[in-house]
Amino acid sequence: MSKTDLKRLIAVARGDLPADLVLANARIVNTFTGEVERGSVAVAEGRVAGVGDYSEAAEVVDLEDRYLAPGLIDGHVHIESSMLDVEQYARAVVPRGTLTAVTDLHEIANVTGLRGIRYVRDRARRVPLDLFFMAPSCVPATSMETSGATLGPAEVRQVLGWRDVLGLGEVMNFPGVVSGSDDMLDKIAAAGTKARDGHAPGLSGRSLNAYLCPLLGSDHEATTYEEGLEKLRRGMHLMIREGSAEKNLEDLLPLVTDGNYHRCMLVVDDRSALDIIEDGDLDAVVRKAISLGLDPVRAVQMASLNTARYFRLDGRGGIGPGYYADLLVIPDLREFRVERAYSRGKLVARDGEALFDVRGRRSRWITNTFDVAPVTAESLALRSRGDGPVPVIEIIPGQIVTGYAEATPRVVDGAVQPDVERDLLKLAVIERHRATGNVGVALVRGFGLRRGAIGTSIAHDSHNIVVAGVSDRDILAAVEAITASRGGLVCVADGEVLARLELPIAGLMSPEPLETVATKLRELEAAAAGLGCPLASPFSVLSFLALPVIPALKLTDRGLVDVLAGEFVGAG
Repeated sequence: MSKTDLKRLIAVARGDLPADLVLANARIVNTFTGEVERGSVAVAEGRVAGVGDYSEAAEVVDLEDRYLAPGLIDGHVHIESSMLDVEQYARAVVPRGTLTAVTDLHEIANVTGLRGIRYVRDRARRVPLDLFFMAPSCVPATSMETSGATLGPAEVRQVLGWRDVLGLGEVMNFPGVVSGSDDMLDKIAAAGTKARDGHAPGLSGRSLNAYLCPLLGSDHEATTYEEGLEKLRRGMHLMIREGSAEKNLEDLLPLVTDGNYHRCMLVVDDRSALDIIEDGDLDAVVRKAISLGLDPVRAVQMASLNTARYFRLDGRGGIGPGYYADLLVIPDLREFRVERAYSRGKLVARDGEALFDVRGRRSRWITNTFDVAPVTAESLALRSRGDGPVPVIEIIPGQIVTGYAEATPRVVDGAVQPDVERDLLKLAVIERHRATGNVGVALVRGFGLRRGAIGTSIAHDSHNIVVAGVSDRDILAAVEAITASRGGLVCVADGEVLARLELPIAGLMSPEPLETVATKLRELEAAAAGLGCPLASPFSVLSFLALPVIPALKLTDRGLVDVLAGEFVGAG
């Protein structure tokens, strides 16, 4: 802010000059004191000039006793998981009240490196959503998979020097930190005094102590009360997550007390366009927290001011003099439905509709990221190593952690076969960046498919192709459809595509409008349900089965991984 603009802001605060906007007769959600106060808010130069008795302005809006809350700040989100390009993502979340977001772009970075991060940063400048970034610390997440790019300490230091980068993104390679890996410690050191996000699913005791020695500040992977409590006690800020596949709010919310709430934040992590359009974004998490008994003002604090303080985002997260005029008008605080959203004092959304243009051209290179070697039935063969049990990835509904089960498979001519009656499907991960021909194959339980296959090129975090199916024929059909689309989600049966969403932007995002993407996702989930799948977000669940930093058993293009042991295991 220039000195001239600041002087005008101060003059408006004194009452010597009229404001640009006065929001009058409001019930103001005060995140500083945890109360609701009545008054008017004066806005000038995109900032709050004052709270109190103001009435002179170029525009006066009488809120008629509605609530006025600060814009929500999502402290941990991967916008690529919405499957929307940046402008459409803004169209989706701004009307829901998310006016600031902190995103770790390791999804697109795993595909395209620094070039992909620049792509998102450039497009973010066109929308009234303040996007801040964390430098991806683990591209790739481990050495047990094949990604499209690698970011070493030098690249991480480069990104950390960018003005809109707040710190180091989630440090997923917790075995590397615990063992004192030079590569990981160099990346952490590069962050200096900036924020450092953690990622330590299930870590406890001495291992957790070792992980926290470099002062990693937050964790969004806690799934149980006990795990969350230990991490709070050891000094971490707790990001309580409620995404499309990750449902942790109910288990973790009882942790929040008067003594620790200031170290707790509400985040979404990964949320699809369909969930955003049907349920909401961070507003849905706030709403659910309130319905579970959390005080509404505290819920807003945990989705705004707490996040701003953790990331040192001065002037955000509250309604006070000098703060950005990112404001939400809400008729009923408990229902938490956003009626109007103001960004920098400008009305940008009303009644769920964005009031800004999102047109923009994109470069061709971002839609050409597939290089897949031919895949055959022989590529998908899972050879038996005897007549005993084999490892099985066990899906846990509502979680991205998986179980490590065993089952004695059905074997034909030395090859392990899917077994629909026991819900044992074949899972395949096909490398798609470098045409290596790598194909990982294992068994998975929990999808419930009676026929067909479902597949996606969103496969955290290296984003190869991942498919679960009852037959090689349908798995191959899914791979062919995804490759032809240069990325996407598909549902197939009897070799035919039943539903499809094309994601040609790095194989992760669609150029289509929000409504189109949501409609196609709805069709995909309905098609999967028609094949027998009982899961609420089957494609989100599928996308995490290739992530070898989330326990217990995951599959990459290089093989089946015992995450806690940090080693490959035999699948057949």
